[in-house]
Amino acid sequence: MPKKFSQRAEDLRRALAQEAARIMAEHGIEDFRHAKRKAADRLGVNDVAVLPKNVEIEAALLNYQRLFGRATHDYSIKEQRRIALQAMRLLGEFQPRLVGSVLTGTATLHSDINLHLFADRSEAVAIRLLEIGVPYAFYERRVKMDAERSVNYPALRFEAGGRMIDATVFPVDGIRQSPYSPVDGRPMRRADERMVSALIDAN
Repeated sequence: MPKKFSQRAEDLRRALAQEAARIMAEHGIEDFRHAKRKAADRLGVNDVAVLPKNVEIEAALLNYQRLFGRATHDYSIKEQRRIALQAMRLLGEFQPRLVGSVLTGTATLHSDINLHLFADRSEAVAIRLLEIGVPYAFYERRVKMDAERSVNYPALRFEAGGRMIDATVFPVDGIRQSPYSPVDGRPMRRADERMVSALIDAN
C-alpha cells in the first residue's frame, strides 16, 4: 500500500512539473513559485508534499521546449543571446555576465535577458546608458547570496533589440561570489562575453 501511494505521489509530482512548465512556456511566467501554484490549482492539488522542486520544473520546461516548436525555440534563444552579447559589449567596462534562463536555454519568448554588472557606483551604469541614448528604469533587486543572507542591489531595466534587459549592479568585488540560483539553490552560473559568443557559434 505505501509503495502504491508513493508511485501515485511521484506521478502527481511529475504531472505538476509538466503543467508548471507548460504554464511558464505558454504564458511567459518566470517565477517558479507562481507557476507551481497555478499548476496545483489547475490540477486540484492541495498537498504541498507532492509539489515539484524548481529543478524538476526546469527539466520539464526543457523537455516541453524540445517537443513543441524546437526550431522556433532554438532560434529565439540564439537571438536572445545575440542581443545579450550586444548589450554586454556596450557595457563592457562593467565586466558583464549573462545569467538566468537565456544562459541555461530555458527562456521563453517573453523572458527578460538578465545580466550581472560590476561597478563601484550604479550611477556609472546609468550614465553610460544615457551616453548611448538608452532610456532605463531604476529599481532594487533582492538577491539571495547564501542560505541565510539576502541583499538588495541596484538594478536597471532597459530595452535592446526589442528585448528587455534586466541588469543587476554588484560591487566590483561581487564578481568573486555568485548569488544563489532560484532554481537549484547553488551558485548561479555566469557567462562572460567569450562564453556567450561560443554558445551562439555552437548553435
